Amino acid sequence: MKILSFLLALTFLLLLLFISYTSADLYSDKQALLKFAAAVPHSRKLNWKSTTPVCTSWVGITCNTNGSHIVAVRLPGVGLYGPVPANTLGKLDNLVILSLRSNLLTGELPSDLLSLPSLQNVYLQYNNFSGSIPSSFSRQLNSLDLSFNSFTGNIPLSIQNLTNLSSLNLQSNSLTGPIPEINISSLKQLNLSCNHLNGSIPSILHKFPTSSFEGNNMLCGPPLNQCLVFMPSLSPSPSPSPTFLPSPPSSSKEPANNSKKKLNTGSIVAIAIGGSVVPLFLFLMILICCLKKKDTEDNGALKVKGARSEKPKEDFGSGVQDAEKNKLVFFEGSTYNFDLEDLLRASAEVLGKGSYGTTYKAVLEEGTAVVVKRLKEVVAGRREFEQQMEAVGRVGQHPNVIPLCAYYYSKDEKLLVYDYVAAGSFFAFLYGSSSFGRTPLDWESRVKISLGAARGIAHIHSAGGGKIIHGNIKSSNVLLTQDLRGCISDFGLAPIMSYPSVPSRCAGYRAPEVIETRKSTQKSDVYSFGVLLLEMLTGKAPVQSTGHDDVVDLPKWVQSVVREEWTAEVFDVELMRYRNIEEEMVQMLQIAIACVARVPDMRPTMEEVVRMIEEIRQPESARHPSGENKGSNTNFP
Repeated sequence: MKILSFLLALTFLLLLLFISYTSADLYSDKQALLKFAAAVPHSRKLNWKSTTPVCTSWVGITCNTNGSHIVAVRLPGVGLYGPVPANTLGKLDNLVILSLRSNLLTGELPSDLLSLPSLQNVYLQYNNFSGSIPSSFSRQLNSLDLSFNSFTGNIPLSIQNLTNLSSLNLQSNSLTGPIPEINISSLKQLNLSCNHLNGSIPSILHKFPTSSFEGNNMLCGPPLNQCLVFMPSLSPSPSPSPTFLPSPPSSSKEPANNSKKKLNTGSIVAIAIGGSVVPLFLFLMILICCLKKKDTEDNGALKVKGARSEKPKEDFGSGVQDAEKNKLVFFEGSTYNFDLEDLLRASAEVLGKGSYGTTYKAVLEEGTAVVVKRLKEVVAGRREFEQQMEAVGRVGQHPNVIPLCAYYYSKDEKLLVYDYVAAGSFFAFLYGSSSFGRTPLDWESRVKISLGAARGIAHIHSAGGGKIIHGNIKSSNVLLTQDLRGCISDFGLAPIMSYPSVPSRCAGYRAPEVIETRKSTQKSDVYSFGVLLLEMLTGKAPVQSTGHDDVVDLPKWVQSVVREEWTAEVFDVELMRYRNIEEEMVQMLQIAIACVARVPDMRPTMEEVVRMIEEIRQPESARHPSGENKGSNTNFP
C-alpha cells in the first residue's frame, strides 16, 4: 500500500513538473512575440495581448497539439515595417513555419532567425531585407524563400549542408559571386534568377530549367549559353588589325612624298579655299533650314493660341493637302458622321501640349465634341503609320481605354481623333482640386482610378499580342469618366515618334533603361505605372526640385524613406483624414515599389499588378490562404 501511494505521489509530482515546464516554455515564447510586436511597427494592430491566450486567440499564431510551444508564425501582408530585432522571433526554439512575406521589413536578417533548430519552412519574400544572407541555417529546412528582397554578397556555402531542402528561391536580389555546388538530392525547386551571379553553373544544377538562372548576365553553362564564349583562351586570337597599328614607314611616307611633288602651288591654294568654303556653305544651309522650321513652329503656335480663330482650318489642319481632304480614316464601328472638311471647320480649343504633340477640343457644327491630337516629330512613313494606327484601333475596344476613332496622314500633317471625356484627367484631380473647386480625391476614388488604369494598360499589353506598348504613361493620360472610372489614353504612339524631349515633370515617369536606350517596352510601361501609383499615394510630382539645380526622383525618395526612416510623411496628407486604410495604403505602396524596380525582369506584369490591386479589396481570408507552403512564391502582397 505504501508503495502504491509513493508511486501515485511521484506521478503527481512529475505531472506538476511537466505542466510547470510546458507553461514556462509557452510563457517564454509569448514574451518573445510581445517583444517583437512592440519593436516592429505594423499598420494593422495585432490582437496580441498578454492577458489573452496565445494558442487560441492570437492572430497568425499556431501552437503544437498540447499547447506547450508555438510552432508557426504566419503574418503575411499585415504591414510590418522596419528591421526585425534579434532575440525576438529567434527565441522561438520550436518554431516550424515562419511567414513574414509581403511586408516592408528592412535591414539585415538576424542570424538567430534561420538557425532555429526546428525550423522547416521560411517565407520572407517581397520585403526589403538587405545585407548578406546569414550562413547559419536549421538542418531541418525544407523550404526557403528569400526572393524579391535586397540581399547582397555571396550565396552561403552552408546551404550545401541542408540535406532536407526541397525548395530554394533567391530570385530578384543583388547576390554576387559564383553558385556553390548545391548537391542536395531532395532539391526539387530552385530559382536564382535576376541577381548578379557569375561564373559557370555547377553541373549538378544543369537539370534545372533556364528560368532558374536567367537574369544573371555573367552566368554561363547549361541550361544557359556555353561558357566557351566567355573564354578567349579557347578560341583563336584574331589577327592584329592594321587600324590599331601604325603602318610601316616604307608604305606610308613614299606615296605622301610623291603626291606632294605632283601638286603645284595653285592646286594647293584651290584645295584650301574649297575646303573652307564647302563647310561654310553647309553650315549656312543648315542654319537656314533650322530658322525656317522654327518660324513654322512659331507661326503654328500663334495660330492655335486663339481658341476660336476666324480660320479654324489653321488651328490643326495647316498641313492638310487639298487632294487628300476627304481621307479621314474611321475605324469599323465608329458612330461619327463627319468628314475632314467638317473637322477643319470646327471651332478649336487647346487642351494641352504634350511630348507627342498638341491636343485640341474640336466642337463640330452639330455640337459633337471630339479630341484632335496634332502629332509632331513623326518618323514613320505612310505605310508604317497606317499599320500602327490599325493596330491601335483594334486594341482600343475596352471600358478602360480611350479608343482611337479616326486618323489622317499627309506629308505635312498627322491627326488623330478620339472621344472627348469631359471629367478631365487624373493629374487635374490630384493637383488642381482647389483651383477647380473640387474636393480632394478620397482613398476609394484613388484606388478605383488606379485599378481602372491598370486594367486598361493590361488590356493594351495582352490584346496586342505582346507587341503593343503605351510608352507615355502619366497621370495626365489617365482620363476620368463622370463616375471616376480611370481610362488610359494616348497609347501606341511611341514606335512612330522620334524620342521626345519632354519636361522634367514627364521625364520622371521614364524607366532607367528607357533613358539609356530610348526604347520603350512593356516592362518600362510597368515602371511608369509604378510612378503613377507613387504619385497617387504621396500626392507628389514624379520629379521634385530641391531648391537648387538638382532634382529628386520620386521612386528614389520613397525607397530611401522606407529603408531608413519610415514616417507617415510618405503618404499624401489628404489621405490621413481617412481611418482604417493604413494597411491598404501600405499594400498599394508595396505594389508601386515592385513596379519601379530598377531591373526590368524584377517588375511584375500588368496582369499581375491588376490582380494585386484587386486583392487589396478582398477579404483577409481570401487574400492570405493558410497553406504557406503551396505556391507561396507566387503570392503577391
